[in-house]
Amino acid sequence: MEGEKKTGLRRVINATGYSLCGLKSAWQTEAAFRQEVLLMAIMLPLAFLLGKNGVERALLISVCLVVLVAELLNSAIEAVVDRIGLEHHPLAGAAKDLGSAAVFVSLVMVVMVWGLVLFDSL
Repeated sequence: MEGEKKTGLRRVINATGYSLCGLKSAWQTEAAFRQEVLLMAIMLPLAFLLGKNGVERALLISVCLVVLVAELLNSAIEAVVDRIGLEHHPLAGAAKDLGSAAVFVSLVMVVMVWGLVLFDSL
């Protein structure tokens, strides 16, 4: 029946498909996302080598993933703002700037966590 909500396994399968479509779209349309994924492809194996225990490895990996989450949310904000209209509006600019700031803060987190873990290793 059309309009009927999916539940259980069907909902999980659908949600997974939507998520994969979002990742594919981000990869195809967002240069920053591609750059961050490539950087993470280098950093994630390093996290297993540099982390002395499970907690350190989890920190090193999770802050990298936070950058991707922030970038995806930033891209979503930009898409919605652009869908509403391309003319300049202070609120649209603020929304885009806030999304960009979230990505910046996540990158600062990466530098901070990786720096502290590596410093502690010396």
